[in-house]
Amino acid sequence: MDDITALILDDHAAFRRGFARLDDARDETELLAVWEALALHLDIHAEAEETILYPHLVRHGDDGEDETTDAIGDHNEIRDAIAESKLHPVGSDQWWAAVWKARRENSEHLAEEEDGALPDFRRHVGVELRAELGARWLTFYGEHKNGRNLTFDDKDPQKYVQEHR
Repeated sequence: MDDITALILDDHAAFRRGFARLDDARDETELLAVWEALALHLDIHAEAEETILYPHLVRHGDDGEDETTDAIGDHNEIRDAIAESKLHPVGSDQWWAAVWKARRENSEHLAEEEDGALPDFRRHVGVELRAELGARWLTFYGEHKNGRNLTFDDKDPQKYVQEHR
C-alpha cells in the first residue's frame, strides 16, 4: 500500500502542474476549467491532511504542534483565496489577485511541509502506520469525490492542535 507521504507529494506535484496550466490558459473558458479543478483539489487535499495526517503529526513530531498550527493557518489562507476568487469574474484583476494569493500561499505551504512536516512525520511514524494512513487517504478521496460532504471551512489552528494533542 502507498505511504501517505508519497500520496501527499503526488498531490503537491499535481498542484504545481495545475498552476502551470493556468499560466498557459488562453481564455476565460480555459482559465475556469483549470482553476475549478485545481481549487477543488486544493480544498479536498487540505481536508484530507487535516483529517488524516495532522492528527498524527501533532502527537508524534518533534515540532508537530508548531508545524500543525502553521499548516492549518496555511490551509485557511488558501481556502480564503479560493473563496475570494469565486466572487469575481474569471480573468478579472480581482480574480487573478485571489488566484495569485492562493498560488503564493500554496507554494509556501508545500515548501514548509516538504522540508519540515513530512520529514518530521517520517522520522517518527513507522512504515506500517504510514501505509495504513495511505489507505485511509485513498478511501477519503473516494468517499469525497468532487468534494462530496465536505464544507471547506476554516479551522482555528490553536483549537485544532488542542483537540488533537
